[in-house]
Amino acid sequence: MRITRRSAAALCVATALAAAPLAAVLPSSAAGTDPVGVAARPAEGSTNVQADGRRIILGDASARMGSAEIKQRSGIGNLDPVRFPAATSAVVVDYTTGTPAGSTAEVDVRAMVKDRWSEWTPAKAGTPTALPGASDLVQLRIIVSAPPTGAKPWVGDLRVQPTDKAATSQMAIQAAPLKSRVFATREGLVGGTTANGHVIVNRDHFVALPSRRGLANNGSGNYSVKVCTTTGTIRCAFEPVWDVGPWNTKDDYWNPSSIREMWKDLPQGRPQAQAAYQTGYNGGKDQFGRTVANPAGIDLADGTFWDALALTDNAWVDTTYLWTGDGGRGTVAITSGYLNVRNTPSSTGAVVGMAGKSAQVTVECQVTGQSVSGSQGTSNVWLRVHTGMYVAKAWVSAGSFGAC
Repeated sequence: MRITRRSAAALCVATALAAAPLAAVLPSSAAGTDPVGVAARPAEGSTNVQADGRRIILGDASARMGSAEIKQRSGIGNLDPVRFPAATSAVVVDYTTGTPAGSTAEVDVRAMVKDRWSEWTPAKAGTPTALPGASDLVQLRIIVSAPPTGAKPWVGDLRVQPTDKAATSQMAIQAAPLKSRVFATREGLVGGTTANGHVIVNRDHFVALPSRRGLANNGSGNYSVKVCTTTGTIRCAFEPVWDVGPWNTKDDYWNPSSIREMWKDLPQGRPQAQAAYQTGYNGGKDQFGRTVANPAGIDLADGTFWDALALTDNAWVDTTYLWTGDGGRGTVAITSGYLNVRNTPSSTGAVVGMAGKSAQVTVECQVTGQSVSGSQGTSNVWLRVHTGMYVAKAWVSAGSFGAC
């Protein structure tokens, strides 16, 4: 087993933090100087990890096969958020890891910026990690993976502190989220388990992207996409990102090349699989050395593919990565299934798309339409989520918007 000691100071986690509240608070006297320990306690959204003293270790679930089709045992450990007494633009994370042969362990960090969680960013131990904006609330996440049998990688002795010793982040939230045209394939795999622990059901609603940076917790839609067809009558789907793939697992192609995890010489918005397929980039192979058989940059669950977008074959789609930009948002507040997107503000309007459970939807404006009763009460307000497309606000958790 390879044990990495990230920082000698990181080996001492204050026992008083063992029972930290939802957001552990760094004492004001320590701001910017002393690190705060983060309790090794898997929080909401964690999957297939266990607490073991000051460590988080990979759990006992069997190897999964998600859209990347790489058979690995993997686990995600979300830790309690940490609140600093003042906003910071960068943090230093310290930790130790144990990685038996063939296994990996990493720590990511995200920040609450403009009332939303930013994208997850890998945090190299002991090195300043820039945040996409000044924030006083950060959260750490552990990712561990191993071959189908044997190894139990772990991460422990986690501490985090604010710092001013980091370059300016290039992951700033934009005025408008990035949109790119990518090739979509159908994931299928009903009964399988996604990267965030979701068990795929028949006619499911979610998508997979080839990087964990935009992977939402199971049941959450804080990382969602808007996917629209490009030919014929336009249909749009709003879906949470619940899996990793296709082809790659470290290809956050929606980010600027300078901060992309891999393939930094490719332009923003172009998936590595597309470049490999179309121009022979990387010898026509993905990050695992497999020959790329299609240019896919997004996988769609069956309900998204067949029902929301009415696709009959793999196709090019316009995809908007909603967490990368500002703008009006609402969250689909249903317990299962999907919400119909209609071409008029009425339940008799033609269905022109769907929004999955917990997905975020873009909101351009609001109109008065048919009165509907839903999880958010009874309302005659409808939200325009795309030109000529509406959803009933009675089923969407959202504030008020200007009239269309």
